[in-house]
Amino acid sequence: MRSVKSLLAAGAATLISSMAFAADMPIAAPPPMYAPPAPPADFGGWYLRGDVGMTNQSAKRIDGAVAPGFTKTTEGLGFDSSPLFDLGVGYRFNNWFRTDVIGQYRGKANLHGADNVIGPGFVGSDNYSGSKSEWVVMANAYVDLGTWWCITPFIGAGVGGSYNKISGFRDDGVAYLAALTPTPSASVAYFADSGKWNLAWAAHAGLAYKVNPGFTVELAYSYMNLGDAAPGNYRLFDNSASGPSTIKIKELTSHDVKLGVRWDLNSPPAYMPPLVTKG
Repeated sequence: MRSVKSLLAAGAATLISSMAFAADMPIAAPPPMYAPPAPPADFGGWYLRGDVGMTNQSAKRIDGAVAPGFTKTTEGLGFDSSPLFDLGVGYRFNNWFRTDVIGQYRGKANLHGADNVIGPGFVGSDNYSGSKSEWVVMANAYVDLGTWWCITPFIGAGVGGSYNKISGFRDDGVAYLAALTPTPSASVAYFADSGKWNLAWAAHAGLAYKVNPGFTVELAYSYMNLGDAAPGNYRLFDNSASGPSTIKIKELTSHDVKLGVRWDLNSPPAYMPPLVTKG
């Protein structure tokens, strides 16, 4: 009986000493709680942009002096396509509104068209040729309409100025005046190169694809209204007459297709989970 009591006492002493040793051990830190990724910030910042594209240009009419009692109609007035290039700097205010300022060069586009003039005892036609180019400075504003699969449709508008230059303008004319000549007469007039600044405005629409947080590619369409243009002083081929030109090319417009890129100068930082250390 005494041996059983001794065995129980020894067991109790061992249990008490084990509990005391466990109390002296440090308690392990609980596992860190799961933190979901932070939502994307509504960020802003500066960006650079550049575009290349093609123009599809036209004009409403060619104005010139017409004697009273005569009528004039314009036929086949238009321009060939030409390349365009632009560079700009912009600022994104948030994830749906941004603005930029661009400088754009629009390459030479060949001009073609004719004016037919009819009056009492007179029939004549002026066949025009030459080329047109522009320098455009424009401020634009855009609204991004949401993003699906990294693609963001957008719309925008712009206003600025366009320096429209007419080069190599020429008027090949033929006329029949019944009272003076039984056969048609021909003439050629050359015009000096000339340029002028005009108010310009534009409407934009397109799609943007974000390649990475700092680089975006755009495919865009722009409707451009570039104002008017006019050649310089004229000179007849035989130097029989010269002087200021009365010709004006009215309401130059263009439908442009552009491929562009944007580089964000301060793109939002990538999300980094917090570093958890054991105490």
